[in-house]
Amino acid sequence: MTPADRARGVALARAARAGNTLALHELLDHLTPYVTRICTPIALADGPDAAQEALLAVFTALRSLRDPEALYGWVRAIAVRVAVRTAQRASRTRPAPDLTAIPAPGDPQLASDIGDVLARLSPAHRAVLVLRDVEGLDEEAAAAVLGVPPGTAKSRLHRARSSFRKAWSA
Repeated sequence: MTPADRARGVALARAARAGNTLALHELLDHLTPYVTRICTPIALADGPDAAQEALLAVFTALRSLRDPEALYGWVRAIAVRVAVRTAQRASRTRPAPDLTAIPAPGDPQLASDIGDVLARLSPAHRAVLVLRDVEGLDEEAAAAVLGVPPGTAKSRLHRARSSFRKAWSA
């Protein structure tokens, strides 16, 4: 996200908090790709539902945002919590996918198989992978978003990467 995009988001958040409903709608439109990028790898097939639920949470809690400059970190924390909760709820109702044959590198089905391997991980492990490897947060920032101690985030990341490697090479 460019600095201009961030500045626009902060300005829209300020205006929306002041009661400007047009700015609120523009803010939600502006945040949709960002929230979707966070929710989809965590909640997988339920990513669109998680993104919508996260945007609803942003909408209802926007007045509680104390510092509009912290908008993106605040939205990220909401999106991760909602995506993990959505993925956990879905994992209780869906059977695990059957992934007996993983294609060789270069196979066109490889991208979908990455998603299948991610589906084998718990939502908490997917969340820490997204925060570290997609969002680029350090362990302490990821731990703060997840609401766990840094050591827990570090151990989850280690287990998630290890589980991903094992599932990928199996």
